Amino acid sequence: MNLPNKLSLLRIILIPFTILFMLPISIYGFEPAGWNGFINEHGLLIAAIIFIIASLTDMFDGKIARKYNLITDLGKFLDSLADKMLVIGVLLAFIELGRVSAWFVLIICLREFMVTGIRMLASQHGVVMAAKMIGKVKATMQMIAIIYLMFEPTLMKIAGAFDLNLNTPITIIGDVFFYACVIMTIISGLDYLIKNKQYLKG
Repeated sequence: MNLPNKLSLLRIILIPFTILFMLPISIYGFEPAGWNGFINEHGLLIAAIIFIIASLTDMFDGKIARKYNLITDLGKFLDSLADKMLVIGVLLAFIELGRVSAWFVLIICLREFMVTGIRMLASQHGVVMAAKMIGKVKATMQMIAIIYLMFEPTLMKIAGAFDLNLNTPITIIGDVFFYACVIMTIISGLDYLIKNKQYLKG
């Protein structure tokens, strides 16, 4: 396995660690108070750092693959899979935290399932589809929105330390980032569908 593929695999491995620091533990009544208190106080900040590291692997694996001619079908598959797993996993955690609407996350999930289906149909015609530019823009906007949402509690604490009542503006900015990434997800999904509709015929 070459280096870009290892970076994609690392991104997948970091997903459970990201979510571990996002959600307090509650398993059939088992709720470790000390750990959950730590998570409620500092968890999202640590999750943000892990998520940023995972996002950087997404940037570097593509650059390395192109620079050293290490582009493979496995790499295209792993890169796309890692991105989807990372974003959807974190957004599901935000639903659990009550920060984002399940309806909008459902839209994002449906788009990813649709694109995956089209890629499967294309593969039957011997075509392995790499990420398109509009898809990369969508992914970038999703990363930005998620990172901001993770930093929201820290921003609120900083504002509170200076006696600034900015919780509502900080939340509104997060909503704007999230809605923008949802809109971009819809646009990129429609673009994918229109440009690859030939694979849906027959």
